Amino acid sequence: MIRLSNKETGADIGEISEEELQILVLALEEEDSKDQDYWIDHATVDMIEIDHLNAGSLITVLRAAIGASDGIEIQYVRTA
Repeated sequence: MIRLSNKETGADIGEISEEELQILVLALEEEDSKDQDYWIDHATVDMIEIDHLNAGSLITVLRAAIGASDGIEIQYVRTA
């Protein structure tokens, strides 16, 4: 599984599957091949939702993480 957290605060966001991580990787810009963090906002989540209809739980996790803010930087780590 993949653990998401708020990069700025370290707060836990939730757990996603490898498949959901691949959706993020495909949808978002990586600075290099070792990049494990992304800026997300409501428009980004809307785009992912439109492009990946099977990303329901990922969308829920991301929307909850952003909340009422303009956006946040998230990071991920693979767990055992």
